[in-house]
Amino acid sequence: MSILNLKNILVADAITCGGVFAIGLLAAEPVGALLGLPAHVVAIGGWICLAAALLMIVAARQAVPSPALVKLIALGNLGWVAASLAVVATFAAGMTGIGIAVVAAQALGVLGFAILEWKDAGVPRPVAV
Repeated sequence: MSILNLKNILVADAITCGGVFAIGLLAAEPVGALLGLPAHVVAIGGWICLAAALLMIVAARQAVPSPALVKLIALGNLGWVAASLAVVATFAAGMTGIGIAVVAAQALGVLGFAILEWKDAGVPRPVAV
């Protein structure tokens, strides 16, 4: 994968994180009700995504994204997937069908980002002289 592709993946990941942040900040109550989750869980997810998005933008703006930073981002995404599964396990009894589907679908999407980022973090890059 090229550096440009990695940067595009990081930007796409940051955009999705920004969307989750906006939802958590501006619509935690109605989204929580739609999903069958407490509003504070939606809000906390949003704040976590803000921190992640900032790291993704830092990496995407580097001439050659730091492999260590990209791996950290990928590991964070895996943590998000685990947390999503924990949310379903913890709140499933009160969640709506849409809520379970949304949390599962976004966890799969984040897993996809994690795999792509991890794979590309290990690709050797030519060193500029």
